Amino acid sequence: MIDLRGKRVVVMGLGLHGGGLGVTRWLLKQGARVTVTDLKNSADLKSSLEQLGDAPVEFVLGEHRESDFVNADLIIRNPGVPRESRYLEIAREHGVPVRMELGLFTELLPRGMEQVVGITGTKGKTTTTLMTGAILKRANPKTVVAGNLRVSALELIDSIDAETPVVLEMSSFQLEEFQELKRSPHIAALTNVYSDHLNRYRDMDEYAWAKAQIFLHQQPHDTVVLNFDNGICTRLRPKAIGKVVWFSRTRAIKQGARRDRDWLVWSDEAGSHKILSAAEMIAGEHNVENALAAIAISKAWGADDETVAETLRAFKGVPHRLEEVRELNGVRFINDTTATAPDATIAALNTLAGHGGTIYLIAGGSDKGLPYLELARAVVSAEIRVILLDGTATAKIERALLAAEGTSRIIARVETMQEAVERGRASAQPGDVVLLSPGAASFGMFANEFERGDVFREIVTKLDG
Repeated sequence: MIDLRGKRVVVMGLGLHGGGLGVTRWLLKQGARVTVTDLKNSADLKSSLEQLGDAPVEFVLGEHRESDFVNADLIIRNPGVPRESRYLEIAREHGVPVRMELGLFTELLPRGMEQVVGITGTKGKTTTTLMTGAILKRANPKTVVAGNLRVSALELIDSIDAETPVVLEMSSFQLEEFQELKRSPHIAALTNVYSDHLNRYRDMDEYAWAKAQIFLHQQPHDTVVLNFDNGICTRLRPKAIGKVVWFSRTRAIKQGARRDRDWLVWSDEAGSHKILSAAEMIAGEHNVENALAAIAISKAWGADDETVAETLRAFKGVPHRLEEVRELNGVRFINDTTATAPDATIAALNTLAGHGGTIYLIAGGSDKGLPYLELARAVVSAEIRVILLDGTATAKIERALLAAEGTSRIIARVETMQEAVERGRASAQPGDVVLLSPGAASFGMFANEFERGDVFREIVTKLDG
């Protein structure tokens, strides 16, 4: 156990997702002297601060102070803080170690990375993580699921023993520390890599390399699960040291998890096994892909076919991901707020295509440096009507729509979610869909994408019939 009693520890980034909050509480339990510093002010961080109550923490809000980074014994940075931050550079120049939560967490595990199943990807990583976690929990009730899920991993450490499977969703930001530590999970999965976070990374190569850290430091006895349908995954395959297990929704692969007509199938040295039909699980081709990834991971871990099938049949989906909030007077209201990149919104539109009515898409928000032409083409081809939320990505979406069609499919530009929902409802007819799938980050109007989805859900729930 790391001895932190009396040590001066700076938590850089309290945030609103729960990670910084959990780290702070865990540090206090270890007897550390904790300073929390965040560029957000107390009003922005109200919900997190309320949960800490009168805990003995020094708060430095609305700014960072150089002295905190010079005089600390340890810095724990929130994944949202860029590693190039000048304050982190100051800490390193003064010999102060800089760590992140998941790195510390894996050091404290009884068997380290040997008991970790790690999952990353641009799309589908949360659903795949929760599917996999549910399968492993059915097989071993001790299973812990944490990581990039608004759950503090460190606060779960006391419940974990050497026999506990640990399933972690790992973002590219969290994986940056594993690049420094030269450490990868025993079973790693990369669901896919698409354009995202180009406001944080120089280009797609750097972003893909951050994702690849999930398996680049494995040993030969480890396993990596890769998507055969994703070009970047197949290009990264030669970098794998461990055993490679594939999954594919479109290809007839000989070994791994694949779709065969309506069946999800697992094939290995013992032959092929039908696991379950696509009709038995939650709808959507993206969920077929997520389920195939979960099957490949779970079979690599050692789950039996029946456990996998029973769990996937019972899996009901994830809040904020194509979540049907309500049907009102024949109009469906769907919350897909975690579509923070255009590829994710395209996937949502593809899932809803062919439903028979018009889609009224609520889109826009904060720019992550991503292109929008492919999304615009998808909107034009499906004759979708667009309601644009205010934000730095919104003008880019509008320009892309004009480039794709020559005329705009935008029916409204709004400054609040209330206006967006009301405009969608006023325009929609029975059989239509009002879809929140922004294709952009939430910053500016909302604290994060989950607050955005919560606000949408609350407004829709309160609509009069």
